[in-house]
Amino acid sequence: MSASVPGPPILPEDGRAIALARYRAAVARTDALIEGASTPKDKTPAEIRARAEERLDRLRRFLAYLGDPHRAFPIVHVGGTSGKGSTATAIAAILGAAGYRVGLHTSPYLQAATEKLQVGGRLIAPGDFAGLVDEVLAARDAWPDGGALTYGEVWVALVAVHLARERVDIGVIEVGAGGRFDLTNVVTPSVSVVTTVGLDHTVTLGETIPEIAWHKAGIVKAGAPAITAARDPAALGPIAAEARAVGTPLTRVIAGETYAVVDVGPDGTRWRELGPDGRPGPEWPAPPGRFQATNAATAVAAVRALAGRGFAIPEDAIRRGLAAARVPGRWERMPGAPRVVLDGAHNPDKVAAVARDLPDLLPRPAGGRLILVLGAIEAKRYDEIVRILAPLADALIATSPSVLAKPGAAAADLASAARHGGFAGPLDVEPDPDLAVSAALAHADRPGDAVLVTGSLYLIGNVRGRWYPDDAVVLGRSPWPGEAVGGERTGDD
Repeated sequence: MSASVPGPPILPEDGRAIALARYRAAVARTDALIEGASTPKDKTPAEIRARAEERLDRLRRFLAYLGDPHRAFPIVHVGGTSGKGSTATAIAAILGAAGYRVGLHTSPYLQAATEKLQVGGRLIAPGDFAGLVDEVLAARDAWPDGGALTYGEVWVALVAVHLARERVDIGVIEVGAGGRFDLTNVVTPSVSVVTTVGLDHTVTLGETIPEIAWHKAGIVKAGAPAITAARDPAALGPIAAEARAVGTPLTRVIAGETYAVVDVGPDGTRWRELGPDGRPGPEWPAPPGRFQATNAATAVAAVRALAGRGFAIPEDAIRRGLAAARVPGRWERMPGAPRVVLDGAHNPDKVAAVARDLPDLLPRPAGGRLILVLGAIEAKRYDEIVRILAPLADALIATSPSVLAKPGAAAADLASAARHGGFAGPLDVEPDPDLAVSAALAHADRPGDAVLVTGSLYLIGNVRGRWYPDDAVVLGRSPWPGEAVGGERTGDD
């Protein structure tokens, strides 16, 4: 086991400017790989699958050219429709609290590309990131096989090279989308985790739960215990079938059978493990939200599987890790008044979970109003998201996330969906996300009012900089919740 990494160096003003300039140039180089990509909806399912298989094969060959850095350390591979980022972060936090040097890759990032490259809870330094991008792209250019690599392929290579070079004891890798043909599926995991399965990414994964579950199940591998929190028989069937086919055990995480929620409040959730006979086991913390108990229970099941493979994980490390695990933009309270919460729920399952818990998560005194800032990506089922959330709001500001190569749903379309759904309260249309938050803050002029910004992780990334500037995050000068992983310091929640 290794000690956690030291904090980022304190650079002089000119050094910070140079580091930021190099970082931005590196991001521009990787972002340029997105341009010109074909749109999945323009292709048949067979064409989408053939392209995915071609990319996986090309990536395996490129990683072999680099010396197979993804094989230099054990990996926990985490997929699923909802909860995979929170579950991956909790696993990394527990392992960090146990004294391991942990690499963590989550996707997408909110404010800084370097969020996707964490060791010991700290983001890679901007200058190191720029050098890493230069190195991997130079290797691509020198690669005898030739051929252009996509944005996703380059990013998997960046993660593999960085974590191998940092000599991590273990890496926790979040799937991007799907699983079977996701570019992260070049790894050979020690433990595979499929959190939940719901209708999302239907253009590429299929229109039904069994089709989507088949994709998610593709990360289950021989010799690696598998964990899942999927409950729907239509989802569980393909996952269990995959586990049987590769001959690996499948552990199920089931509310009321393997764990139980004790309490849900704005400051966090308490839950307990249940023994095989339903006998109460240890009680643990989780971030706010009943759904976070599921994610935490899934993370604990994963680290217990790792313990069976030789990792020493004391019970106290589970407690400290779970207490430290926070994911920016997932029910994150911003500092100051009025109360503002950012939550990246971006599909019907996620927003329904938030809606169920809203009275516990964001209690308001009599007369306190909820002002909702809502934006979504065009490809998402935003009409369903609006249907679930709009009735909970006293006022609504419709906006549109800004993200490269993924058009946001028009703010006017979200507003129209809200009106058609019967929303009769004050409704503003403000396409600019930051101005939408300003409008919400202006609405929240009564004691007890609260603002909730949700509907898209990209939307959260657009506005979080109002409180935590993007450049400060890149430079490691803004608190980052993951910094608690190594026990060095705790970020703001």
